Amino acid sequence: MRKIGIIMNGVTGRMGTYQHLERSIVAIRKQGGLRLPGGEVLMPDPILVGRNEHKLRALAQKYGIDRWSTDLDACLANPEDEIYFDAQTTLRRADGVRAAVAAGKHIYCEKPTGVNLAEAVELARLAQAKGVKHGVVQDKLFLPGLLKLQQLVETGFFGRTLAVRGEFGYWVFEGDYEPAQRPSWNYRKEDGGGIIVDMLCHWRYVLSNIFGDVKALSCYGATHIPQRFDESQHAYDATSDDAAYTTFQLDNGIVAHINSSWCVRVDRDELFQLQVDGTEGSAVAGLRNCKVQHRANTPKAVWNPDVPDPNCYREQWMDVPTRHEPDNAFKVQWEMFLRHVVLDAPFKFDLLEGAKGVQLAELGLQSWAERRWVDVPALSID
Repeated sequence: MRKIGIIMNGVTGRMGTYQHLERSIVAIRKQGGLRLPGGEVLMPDPILVGRNEHKLRALAQKYGIDRWSTDLDACLANPEDEIYFDAQTTLRRADGVRAAVAAGKHIYCEKPTGVNLAEAVELARLAQAKGVKHGVVQDKLFLPGLLKLQQLVETGFFGRTLAVRGEFGYWVFEGDYEPAQRPSWNYRKEDGGGIIVDMLCHWRYVLSNIFGDVKALSCYGATHIPQRFDESQHAYDATSDDAAYTTFQLDNGIVAHINSSWCVRVDRDELFQLQVDGTEGSAVAGLRNCKVQHRANTPKAVWNPDVPDPNCYREQWMDVPTRHEPDNAFKVQWEMFLRHVVLDAPFKFDLLEGAKGVQLAELGLQSWAERRWVDVPALSID
């Protein structure tokens, strides 16, 4: 068995704890490690790093982890810890990644990878120049519903794809009579909050990897709820956007529109849903499920509001069967990155791809501020 040390910085937060620690690294350890070709087993050996000693100790005890520290520099100095993972808030990410690159660690981190495009590109260039391997979490590509959608695209089910329409979000409580489901910093621009910064990074990799590269966008943001209440139930002004309405033009002519909102009550099957329409068929995919309607099964719809509609539209779709139940999306990508580090297996979701997400968010904010369409230029670190 081969051990690989992983410095996990910022996993005391909700996503870091549950998706990256519990459901990924701890899950890999519980299954006996990651099996490699030739029968070798790779066992992650994490050290939890952060600023809160109490939280770190509690997490380590809960998950049976021997190592934790509040001294990042000391962790980076340990040659047995080969990977640095960052799930801190965006404002703190760049400093941690810079230090880890300088120490020669392989980099795996959450997104956004920087507070702006210049910072995100800088990190990609530093990692490239140092010769370390680097990757960015792009989890939604590995969700069951989107895996089914990718399969439909690859098999030509849609014919010529025309348009993509997405709805994401839910009602995040204001925090007065019911605790908010998201930390208060998400609604303060000065702390790195905002749904455009948060979600357009996701839409970039989803659209680019499944449908086509984004050529241009038009984005309108809004702060629908101007006052919220923090974790101590103190009122504060919401200074960042809590909803975004974005249209994307892809390089192959496909038009995509995605609404993102923390101020919407849900009347759909899942919190994220994409409808794809093509000349030969359509699909509606969520986080876990996907249903289709082929051209041959498309009902005849006639606009006549004066009589009841004879069609039961939702009953006229067929579920795409689940042939193989996929593992947790975060865990799947962690295993891919670990194989990339130890076996040099392909891994295309690098820091440049992360920078492309930051670029799209930055251009979305520009489009909103200037109330116009904005082109998305090609991005490289050469």
